[in-house]
Amino acid sequence: MRLPSMSQPFLLAPIAECAPGPPGAQVRLAVLGARGVGKSAMIVRFLTKRFIGDYEPNTGSLYSRLVHLDGDHVAVQIQDTPACIQVQEDCVQVLDSLSRCVKWAEGFLLVYSITDYSSYQSVQPLYQHIRKVHPDAKTPIIIVGNKADLLHARQVQAKEGLQLANELGSLFLEISTSEDSQGVCDVFQYLCKEVSKLQHAGSADRRRSSIIPRPKSPNMQDLKRRFKQALSSKVK
Repeated sequence: MRLPSMSQPFLLAPIAECAPGPPGAQVRLAVLGARGVGKSAMIVRFLTKRFIGDYEPNTGSLYSRLVHLDGDHVAVQIQDTPACIQVQEDCVQVLDSLSRCVKWAEGFLLVYSITDYSSYQSVQPLYQHIRKVHPDAKTPIIIVGNKADLLHARQVQAKEGLQLANELGSLFLEISTSEDSQGVCDVFQYLCKEVSKLQHAGSADRRRSSIIPRPKSPNMQDLKRRFKQALSSKVK
């Protein structure tokens, strides 16, 4: 499945971590997946258009940049995560360590490598964990099969990724971070737009709920009638 094309230039400018701003001006994303699927490479590719193939195992980095999106400057914060789940008996404890990151984020990329079937198996537990923390089904989650250029080493077929995404009610696509800078950019921009839509919808709902209906003006004739009735009852 292809994302709608959203090829637009974006501005790289450092911003303060968790900088305050009006609603809708800041988007918080998290990139989750097993070790070695290319999470850090994807983020750096989006923010700099450069591809770096080798990374030290990360302990969780927060990237903050000002991104040009649909004519507006949006402060985007992207949380990179360490190898967050292995399909083992202790996977629940591993997932629990992600709760803080999952609570913080507003949109998610769940990444696996098409060359590593175990990383594909990690996606569903991660998705279920996100839904426990964010029961609202509107929270955008995109499933990404990375390293699509390594077809000779493929272990996960595209139809398997699509089937899983359909079962979970999520969007799915395969990309090659090393060869397709635009594809990576489209994924992040699409997720940013989905989060922004929810933010605007939430702001509109809050504005509507904060409007207190104006009380109706009292009927003066009715008040006079009630006042006369009260006086006459006292006289009796």
